[in-house]
Amino acid sequence: MMILSAQILFAQDTVKYTGSTLSNVDYHHGQLQSAIGVHNIQVFRANREHPEWAGGNNWTYNHQPLLAYWNNTFYLQYLSDPIGEHIAPGRTLMLTSKDGVNWTNPEVLFPPYKIPDGYKKEGYPGVANNLYAVMHQRMGFYTAKNGRLLTLGYYGIAMDLKDDPNDGKGIGRVVREVYKDGTYGPIYFIRNNKNWDKKQSNYPFYTSSKDKGFKQACDELMATPLMMQQWVEEADRDDPLIPLKKEYKAFSYYHLPNGKVMGFWKHALTSQSNDDGKTWTYSPMRAPGFINSNAKIWGQKTSDGKFATVYNPSEFRWPLAVSTSVDGLNYTNLLLVNGEISFMRYGGNYKSYGPQYVRGIIEGNGVPPDNNMWLTYSMNKEDIWVAKVPVPITAEENTVVDENFNQLPHGNELNKWNLFSPIWARTQIEKLNGEKVLALHDEDPFDYAKAVRVIKPAQKLNLAFTVTPKQNNTGELQIELQDDKGLPALRLVFDAEGSLKAKVGYRYSGVMNYEAGKTYKIEMELDCTTRIYRIKVNGQEKGARVYFAPISVFSRIMFRTGEVRRFPDAETPTDQDYDLKNAGEKAKEAVFYVHSLKTTY
Repeated sequence: MMILSAQILFAQDTVKYTGSTLSNVDYHHGQLQSAIGVHNIQVFRANREHPEWAGGNNWTYNHQPLLAYWNNTFYLQYLSDPIGEHIAPGRTLMLTSKDGVNWTNPEVLFPPYKIPDGYKKEGYPGVANNLYAVMHQRMGFYTAKNGRLLTLGYYGIAMDLKDDPNDGKGIGRVVREVYKDGTYGPIYFIRNNKNWDKKQSNYPFYTSSKDKGFKQACDELMATPLMMQQWVEEADRDDPLIPLKKEYKAFSYYHLPNGKVMGFWKHALTSQSNDDGKTWTYSPMRAPGFINSNAKIWGQKTSDGKFATVYNPSEFRWPLAVSTSVDGLNYTNLLLVNGEISFMRYGGNYKSYGPQYVRGIIEGNGVPPDNNMWLTYSMNKEDIWVAKVPVPITAEENTVVDENFNQLPHGNELNKWNLFSPIWARTQIEKLNGEKVLALHDEDPFDYAKAVRVIKPAQKLNLAFTVTPKQNNTGELQIELQDDKGLPALRLVFDAEGSLKAKVGYRYSGVMNYEAGKTYKIEMELDCTTRIYRIKVNGQEKGARVYFAPISVFSRIMFRTGEVRRFPDAETPTDQDYDLKNAGEKAKEAVFYVHSLKTTY
């Protein structure tokens, strides 16, 4: 009886996924319903050939971003290596933003660190010669009770391509303060690995600082078990500061309504603590029902009092999805955050495909004023992105759409639109001839702009939207009607030869020629049961056509400035050891403006 009671209690206290939705890895979007209103925004785009287009940076391995909100500002730090993972030198950079959309160029936060020639790493046969450290950290920020913001990094040692810099045999963890004027304090070591000779350190130890408030913040950090649990991989394997010393990776957590802590690690491992992380009630175990390979999982309490976990629900690092829970234990759905995989432009060591290593803002590190959930992740371990996920998180649209962007309240025009917005293919509200429009720019040869509007599901639908192409000799705009799994039934294309055309099976059928700068109102009568739709452009009938693929219901309309991507797939080799041709170059810019969208039933 006691064993049975323990099993029941254990089951009740364990995070689990009880929903029926699973992702399909054959599609980058996993065939998942979209969480409505998510904006995916690229904040750093790697460029080896033109560092002037990347804030002066030409390193192409960029990964493991971390996020905080402090002093009315977003702070985002990430790691960078010249080409691939664990290949020195390494450094950490920082970007900031006031609104989460417009970001500064990255600044070097922790620069490359030269390892003394002749250094010997325990267990490795060889000595260091002209070798630099590799940056690695699972924790980037700590906001102290005295209001100080600390940012941290870790200098590890990888003696070769396959050596592990997170084996507890590195140099140590560094810290510096972020000041309210946007500058940073001096770099100090806050914790060295025990095998490291501090006499060889390039930076002083934090206790030598004359700033009592800074030292107080550092001491407070190291006295907080939930913060220390994030240090486990890089720390000494017997470091007394680390509560749970086994190498469970990439820790995140939230507090349950009863005050207990729910902890998450890579592979969707979970455990619970009754004393704020000093001890854990059971060894971390895989959360039942969760599918998560070797990428990170993020958990947090959302501003509506509910809970969310964000992760790649597959054995690959796509798609990026969110699951929600009322009580922080039982997760019941699975919704899409980002279903795109940009082309990897630069090959490199351990550069996995997909949107991955997602992190949010951990408890205590700030609450953005919009009360939405803000996330950061890397794409292909190459570019850095953020995502704004509206709270409450929902996938349902139950009303008709009647949106003229010029008539919508300022700042709220795209609240229900899902955006994919690379730096060279921005998707945003702009003015055209004095009126607000949704603008889709594209000068990126390897990516595209995308805007999706979830609509009230219907088998029969009348749809009207208005588009102005800025040009008719470059770029393209594809418009698709899709079901709730992202599968399209029909596609219209403003192509690069001045033709508006419709996909019909293998081929495209011409609808009409279009002019640069002219506005086109497109009206469609849609019917899933007959698989026939009719098109009218600026009041003129353009005939009937057959869907190129059957779907049972219309649930989304999508605008995209490029062709659908199917690479990579589940059969693609894990490592890309080549660069794409002209990887750093721009294309001639194309711009398309969407004025309005209306549905009637």
